[in-house]
Amino acid sequence: MAKQPRHPRTRRARLSAGDMELTRRALEVRRNAHAPYSRFAVGAAVRCADGTIFTGCNVENASYGATVCAERNAIAAAVAAGKRDFLALAVATGNAPPAAPCGLCRQVISEFSPDLSLLLCNPRGDLIRTSLGRLLPLQFSRRDL
Repeated sequence: MAKQPRHPRTRRARLSAGDMELTRRALEVRRNAHAPYSRFAVGAAVRCADGTIFTGCNVENASYGATVCAERNAIAAAVAAGKRDFLALAVATGNAPPAAPCGLCRQVISEFSPDLSLLLCNPRGDLIRTSLGRLLPLQFSRRDL
């Protein structure tokens, strides 16, 4: 089998200890995803300003609209614990290159951190560093209300 070329933005990168922990936690919680319909397992880990990390995985439902993404589950767990200041979010998928958050998740992330640092990773060790500002440049926010 021929080796697939890497996406130009994807690389195997050296990570800081904090980023390694964040991506490790996202990859680990991805194993808990409930994705019987799409088979698209996703894990997410968000690092708060105080250093705590909250995780979430996607939870699908036969009524597809009731499905909740990993990124929103991680953010909801943090908010439920009283956290609102986020420094980084790691999203783990099985894709090569790693997949980015969906549009709905981008909007939810922007509610708390309009330019959040994002680490998109997969089990192969590929990583894309980006930011929410790059993925969602013209954000709808409370300023628009």
